[in-house]
Amino acid sequence: MRAVVMKKPGATAHTETQRRAETSAGLVLRGIVLNLTLAIVKFAGGFLGGTYALIADGIESLLDVFSSALVWAGFRVAARPPDDDHPYGHGKAEPLAAMAVGLVVLGAAVWIGVHAVREIVTPHRAPHWATLPLLAGIVAVKWWFSRRMARAGEAEGSTGLGAEAWHHYSDALTSAAAFIGILIAVICGKGYEAADDWAALLACGVIVFNGMAILNRALQDVMDTAVPLAFENEVRAVASNVAGVCGLEKCRVRKSGLSHLVDIHVEVNPRLSVYQGHEIAHAVKDALLHSPLRITDVSVHIEPARGK
Repeated sequence: MRAVVMKKPGATAHTETQRRAETSAGLVLRGIVLNLTLAIVKFAGGFLGGTYALIADGIESLLDVFSSALVWAGFRVAARPPDDDHPYGHGKAEPLAAMAVGLVVLGAAVWIGVHAVREIVTPHRAPHWATLPLLAGIVAVKWWFSRRMARAGEAEGSTGLGAEAWHHYSDALTSAAAFIGILIAVICGKGYEAADDWAALLACGVIVFNGMAILNRALQDVMDTAVPLAFENEVRAVASNVAGVCGLEKCRVRKSGLSHLVDIHVEVNPRLSVYQGHEIAHAVKDALLHSPLRITDVSVHIEPARGK
């Protein structure tokens, strides 16, 4: 006989997920303000300093605002509690937003690459040296914010924040490439006017790589790719320590945005009553929901232990 227990996720687990989604959305919103500010600075420096690389960087910052707005919206949706239409919550909105970021990053790389080539084949004056300290400051700010967002993404287990961190890192990389190119153009003089454009073109390759990495990670979440074995073993350890559990037949875990969903088959003594098996299933579910593993829903299947 098999007893299947499926309870609605605990309110506490979803409240914590909602809190983390709202915190992440707030960090993304600060990134939007940063990108708007830097876009204005880049446009001013590009036009005044005569460097297309900086103008292209400013346009990319505006694209960043759009993609960050998508991520912000994704977190706002992911923060919603489960409802009749979405009994497992709205967590998938977060990796879907990350996919949008990956596509924007790839699009920006293509756009910058095409226009960099156009600037390379079109004669133009060398950029002004005054753009160098401006770019150095932009690289420093972007690198700092990228690391801050990456740490937050790791702490929250967020694909969306991880994608945003890579995006800010790509911006820092583009600005660093422009800095190197302009420095070469200023030092070497005539004949090296397009050095910053070549630098922007080379940076596109790395940006494409980053965009593909973002897309791959988001697709893994959307396609319910298995969690790392170490995480599954932690889930198994929590369930195995519940009184009355003789063993585990199967354990499947999938990531849903900022949380995890578990489907686990628990072996118990076959001589127990249905009621006793039911109580053990509840204990397993409660143990997992109250563990630090960020689990918001558990389906427990009771199986008779073999050899008992």
